[in-house]
Amino acid sequence: MQITAKEIAQILDGILEGDAEAIITHPGKIEEGGAGALTFLANPKYEPFAYTHASAALLVPADFVPAQPVAARALIRVGDVYGAVAKLLSYFDEGSDFKPSISGQAAIAETAQLGKEVSVGEFAVIEKGARIGDGVCIYPQVYIGENVEIGAGTILYPGVRILKNCSIGARCILHANVVIGSDGFGFAPNAAGQFSKIPQIGRVRIEDDVEIGANTTIDRATMGETIVRRGTKIDNLVMVAHNVEIGEDTVIAAQTGFAGSAKIGNHCRIGGQAGFVGHIKVADHSQVQAQSGVAASIKQEHSAVYGSPAIPYGDYLRAYAVFKKLPELYKKINDLEKQLKGSGKP
Repeated sequence: MQITAKEIAQILDGILEGDAEAIITHPGKIEEGGAGALTFLANPKYEPFAYTHASAALLVPADFVPAQPVAARALIRVGDVYGAVAKLLSYFDEGSDFKPSISGQAAIAETAQLGKEVSVGEFAVIEKGARIGDGVCIYPQVYIGENVEIGAGTILYPGVRILKNCSIGARCILHANVVIGSDGFGFAPNAAGQFSKIPQIGRVRIEDDVEIGANTTIDRATMGETIVRRGTKIDNLVMVAHNVEIGEDTVIAAQTGFAGSAKIGNHCRIGGQAGFVGHIKVADHSQVQAQSGVAASIKQEHSAVYGSPAIPYGDYLRAYAVFKKLPELYKKINDLEKQLKGSGKP
């Protein structure tokens, strides 16, 4: 596709400077540039590339003041660069050629209900009592268990498994090999030190507009529901245990793990490889830095924590500043001890 810088500025309600007729053919990275590329500058550390790598057009913050002439033919100023990029990537995305069709190699139970314009790929399995909404896209080798509900417009990529009685909302995206509704990790010890499996008879409920990354697992509840609420985005390789509840519009990076019955609030931001013990509550708008171990509830909204065990972010930075000086402090203490011993003072 081809579009001019002027047209891009109109789409974004941005302010155009430079060549209005510069032809844009594709989005690109600022550190690569190239003819026809539309690049963007959102992080100041990439600013040097704006002067050295030519492109057709460059998106910049509205208040950007260049230190020297930019290499792009056109400059487009916008209020929210990341938001503008998200909008443009959707514009440039030509979409999937997976047309609404049902493969003859899919196994669909007679009692399963399929809405309008549903796509079902090869070797997908839809069990009895499942209800599939309008416009759902089911890629090859997806498994949908008994009595599962899938909301309209949801996309299930290859290898997704949704086990019995679980529900997925509308406009969700589940990436390859996501598992929804596997048994929770529940075992009861006996006097002999052996473990008996506790039946996991609950389910998982995923609300509307949730995206779940590849190879993420969300266990069914022991009783009741494991819940991921509306608008939450979960990265790859995340583990959500039984009876966990994750609030609305929360973002969770890869390799994070939530132990059973943890309750995570709305609008939280959780870095990669964070860990949460069970039966705690995390307040709305909390920020948990990468590799933090959250061992106690976070009670105050808008908290930021870091470390393992996690402590307030400011406290962690101050403690770490001291930690880096420990070798030097240790040497000073040793020197002082030697001086005291040499002086004969007690």
